[in-house]
Amino acid sequence: MSSALDGARSTVRNLGEEIGGYKVEILRGGIMMKPVRPVHNKTLRLVWNALAGQLDAGWEFVSDVRVPSVELDSELCPDLALIPAAEEAKNLAEYPPDLIEIAIEVVSPSSVRHDYEDKAGFHATAGIPLYVLFDPYRAACTWLWTPQAGEYQDRQRRTYGAVARLSSTLGELTVDTGTHPTDPQA
Repeated sequence: MSSALDGARSTVRNLGEEIGGYKVEILRGGIMMKPVRPVHNKTLRLVWNALAGQLDAGWEFVSDVRVPSVELDSELCPDLALIPAAEEAKNLAEYPPDLIEIAIEVVSPSSVRHDYEDKAGFHATAGIPLYVLFDPYRAACTWLWTPQAGEYQDRQRRTYGAVARLSSTLGELTVDTGTHPTDPQA
């Protein structure tokens, strides 16, 4: 384990209960904290419900579990990650990135650059086939695929109200964003 990642993990452990109400991740050895808002959780619920019915029994979602990368001094926690059902049944707090078929993030005002740039690079470097962002502040869904050399080669964006057709290694998955919430202050 790298010393930067070890140090950041130690700091997060020491904070303990003081970080309630925040999502905490480690990116390149630095600690990122973002408050969780109702629009975030509602979006996650809608996405999870929309996709779950399109997947066969061999796949399950996990939420906010650690996905470490020692090479990148990072430990991200995707809002949703699709992994094999047999792995999900182990009920772990941490999964290796090579198990993740789809990583999904709901963008927060304080995480825009991290979600669109830094995390995209992390997921592409890890070889995660599909990375999807739901942005209640821009009222848009963006998905990236074809990871190569630390970057996604393909990108598509749809404004909320449209159906997002996500090409994945599991086939086409759709999410109707017509009822997705937006932040009233955005």
